[in-house]
Amino acid sequence: MKQYSLFLVFILFNSCQYFDKQVPSEKELLQKELKAINWKEVDEYPSVVDCDKIEDKKQREQCFFEVLTQLIQEKLSNDTLAMLYPELDTIEVKVTIFPNATMQFEPQFPKDSVAYDTIKIDSILKARLVDFPKINPAIKRGLPVKTQFILPVILKVE
Repeated sequence: MKQYSLFLVFILFNSCQYFDKQVPSEKELLQKELKAINWKEVDEYPSVVDCDKIEDKKQREQCFFEVLTQLIQEKLSNDTLAMLYPELDTIEVKVTIFPNATMQFEPQFPKDSVAYDTIKIDSILKARLVDFPKINPAIKRGLPVKTQFILPVILKVE
């Protein structure tokens, strides 16, 4: 019986050591996980219905950018931008796609650009770049996220 009770004391004494180990706090675990995530990349790029069928991630991304660029070019092709600025053949547009699938467009100009009325060009973009097909937002860790990118849009195709 003494051996049995001595064995129990040994087990109890040693098992207490398992409780002494520090368990990381939720904040520490969260911070570690947040540092491990690459916030510069998304798991899935935004997409349109025409591209959703494509399985390959890179090809689906390329399809999305091609479709979006083509849609923007079509909406701006017969516009006053070409008449107001005949020398302007390409414009860079910053596209923001929000988690709720809404979009925002902003023209991008060189810092030293004073030749263009940026307010007028911005208002033309806002007026013309509407009624897009449904855009599915980018996905990061299973959640829709905001994405931004700059597309070069050709205004004059000859």
